[in-house]
Amino acid sequence: MKRLVTIQDISCLGKCSLTVALPIISAMGIEAAIIPTAILSTHTQFKEFTFRDLTNDIPEIAKHWKKERFNFDAIYTGYLGSIRQIEILKYFFKEFKTDNNFIFVDPVMGDNGKLYSGFDEKFALEMKELCKNADIVVPNITEACYMLQRKYKEEYTEEEIKDLLIELSNLGPKCSILTGVSFKKDEIGVMAYDREEKRFYTYFREKIPVKYHGTGDIFSSTLVGALVNNNSLEESLRIAVDYVWETISDTYKEKKENAYGVNFESKIPYLISRMK
Repeated sequence: MKRLVTIQDISCLGKCSLTVALPIISAMGIEAAIIPTAILSTHTQFKEFTFRDLTNDIPEIAKHWKKERFNFDAIYTGYLGSIRQIEILKYFFKEFKTDNNFIFVDPVMGDNGKLYSGFDEKFALEMKELCKNADIVVPNITEACYMLQRKYKEEYTEEEIKDLLIELSNLGPKCSILTGVSFKKDEIGVMAYDREEKRFYTYFREKIPVKYHGTGDIFSSTLVGALVNNNSLEESLRIAVDYVWETISDTYKEKKENAYGVNFESKIPYLISRMK
């Protein structure tokens, strides 16, 4: 059985980060090892959530794993709570990167043109440095703009998105992927750039008129799982976009316009069927 490690927070309630990564990756037939970066009572869209920082535990976990000679088919990072965690993960990448695995960074820090609470432009530039060590980076447009110090706009042309992707790949990753891309009012999806093949990929689905928290984490978890299972980049993008779309559609049909997360659980059988 293949094994990946995912490094991100645990939001105890809220359907994001590790509480979606673990079941999704496991359903795809992959062992999911974890390093929690923090424990939150809920995700950050709730008020007065509790927060326990686990930064000091990360090096000790890595040290033990190195002693036990554990290996991973992929290293997948999500929400990181501080610049110090970014610095620790640069070391972790050096210790556990091999010729047979890949590093997948989802630079979770903002959306809709703004950074999340607790992050600033300095953090975004440090995240940019982490992305230089990745094989695959998966920001949304907001996160890409902050890392590349570009002005965020609500609408982009296809050429502007291509320029963003190329600039991201020039940092070092073999593949850059932008989520939340839309060139038509009734479509939304992703655009990717493979630097080695100098090839762009796009995949879109019908836009559902609602936004839910945690869908980016679901997309990244599904995408990294599909790639670990040896699907091509193009097919992996389709699997991840389709699964996210199914979860949003199912939630929206229940008229949950203000849900704190999507019904990803009910669509896990669909995801498993795509793995066959």
